[in-house]
Amino acid sequence: MQEKYARESYTEMNELVLPNDTNTFGNLMGGRLLYWMDICSAMAAQKHCNNQVVTVSVDNVSFKRSIKLGEVVTIEAQVTRAFNTSVEVRMEIFAQNLPQGTKVKSNEAYYTFVSIDEENRPKPIPKLVPETDKEKTLFDEALQRREMRLLLAGKLKPEDADGIKNLIQVFQHKD
Repeated sequence: MQEKYARESYTEMNELVLPNDTNTFGNLMGGRLLYWMDICSAMAAQKHCNNQVVTVSVDNVSFKRSIKLGEVVTIEAQVTRAFNTSVEVRMEIFAQNLPQGTKVKSNEAYYTFVSIDEENRPKPIPKLVPETDKEKTLFDEALQRREMRLLLAGKLKPEDADGIKNLIQVFQHKD
């Protein structure tokens, strides 16, 4: 199966925050943002897989700043690593106030998708080739994030989480 570059999965999506998207405080509802993030990250995953995908994990969603009515939400998504049938997608979310000309990071998250065939069975996907230093770092760290997701889901035993063990050893040697 052919390899693909991380940059090939890059997807950017913009949404204007309208009154129906907000809560009583005039802020974008978190659920609406998660919905948009799922759409954008699924498109990035499909670009890599050249196939239909389903969301299997949402983790590490951090809300750093509220997004206000009238602001434009920009979601940037890119595959960080491909495993046998799954991909991890990292997103950065920005809030733009167009009249003021400001753009600030409001959120980031990691979603995991599995590629599926016509019978809804997992389907093998291309390997990912990171090129930039940032892509290489995210690629290397993705193994630890994957192990943590599998541990929390009860699909991996702690003694089999080699990537996390190595990370713990690095922190122990810093002291």
